[in-house]
Amino acid sequence: QVQLVESGGGLVQAGGSLRLSCAASGRFFSNYPIGWFRQNPGKEREFVAHISTSATNTYYADSVKGRFTISRDNAKNTAFLQMNSLNAEDTAVYYCAAGGWGPGRVEATGYEYWGRGTQVTVSS
Repeated sequence: QVQLVESGGGLVQAGGSLRLSCAASGRFFSNYPIGWFRQNPGKEREFVAHISTSATNTYYADSVKGRFTISRDNAKNTAFLQMNSLNAEDTAVYYCAAGGWGPGRVEATGYEYWGRGTQVTVSS
């Protein structure tokens, strides 16, 4: 089993940057692809980014492509989401998740383990 804890969220002005971390405990972190999702109240959880087990492949939602970068350090059991050029539409609770194999990587239902989320608020 994998336990995930997100950190790094906060309040930032439009145009600013944040770096989210996803620390994993438990075994076999390196065996799982990692995804980042975000969610606002009353809305469905939205796919943001995905990274393969060895970090050789990444995939992004169109809305964040060119602004966000997903990465991972398997030696430290940690994944990251670097977010640049933030705007008000990026405001949400951000979750990391383990799993997301193949085409299922963009669907929340495709992931096995979830963190509790970290709030990101972008002021305009």
